[in-house]
Amino acid sequence: MTDSPRPDATRLASPAASADPGAARPASPAASADPGAARPASPAASTDPGAARPASPAAGASSGAPLVAAEGVGFSYRGGAPALTDVSLAVEAGRNVALVGESGAGKSTLLRLLLGLATPSTGTITFGGQPLTRGRLRDYRRSVQAVFQDPYSSLDPRHKIGRIVAEPLRGLGLGADPARVAEALDAVGLPADTASRYPHEFSGGQRQRIAIARAIVCHPKVLLADEPVSALDLTTRVRIVDLLSSLCADRDLTILLVSHDLGVVAELCQHTAVLERGRLVEQGGTSQVLGAPSHPYTRRLLSSVPRLPG
Repeated sequence: MTDSPRPDATRLASPAASADPGAARPASPAASADPGAARPASPAASTDPGAARPASPAAGASSGAPLVAAEGVGFSYRGGAPALTDVSLAVEAGRNVALVGESGAGKSTLLRLLLGLATPSTGTITFGGQPLTRGRLRDYRRSVQAVFQDPYSSLDPRHKIGRIVAEPLRGLGLGADPARVAEALDAVGLPADTASRYPHEFSGGQRQRIAIARAIVCHPKVLLADEPVSALDLTTRVRIVDLLSSLCADRDLTILLVSHDLGVVAELCQHTAVLERGRLVEQGGTSQVLGAPSHPYTRRLLSSVPRLPG
């Protein structure tokens, strides 16, 4: 595998620059303390984010059906106003999707529905073109895994890394195979002896790599990522985004990314959907939505992004 040039941390600072798939990227920053960062990145990590990757459909999927979709979904918490209203969003194989909006827009609520942790008040969540039912949850869990925001609280400090990474295998009845754990750790740039250590021995960036290893150990088709880099410093953030991009190319993985960071969205996702107060107000190709937004709310989101002077 040949080395790909690593972009510097300012790459994620301005979505306007990143939204142009042809924009040149600057050179690499100095290596960080994250040992996985020194590993060569896949050449696919620096490819045009607007180009969808060829990918095989999920098991049991109807031909041409999205891997996961929300169809006319609404949801209300008990005694509260609607958190989501008539939301339709599809995650197609090989085409990463970003879900953006202010805090309270309904992003995390929609992610809970897509994870099967809650049931829509109206509408349907589909998996491979068919409604997601309780009887299909085991297959769904094997195909759809999650990475959460905080790498410090998402790992149980009482357990060794090998046990943590093997959790999905045990939950799916696949057995805690050490070889599969080692393979997942290697895929995220961590050595096999990581499995015998505890979470407190690792930095934030390393812990998020471990959380990603746990999510990919059962070879899912879809990764639901809830603000996966927001708790990390900027340089580590760039490296984790590079890792996710590389995993998409190498493991036939598609990501639904929930993020406030439009720079990360522009770097990683081909399709972007904008939520405002529980309603989907705009969606389309990322370069179009971020480069020439049609909705006033999207324009306000873009205008609020800090930019370096000059």
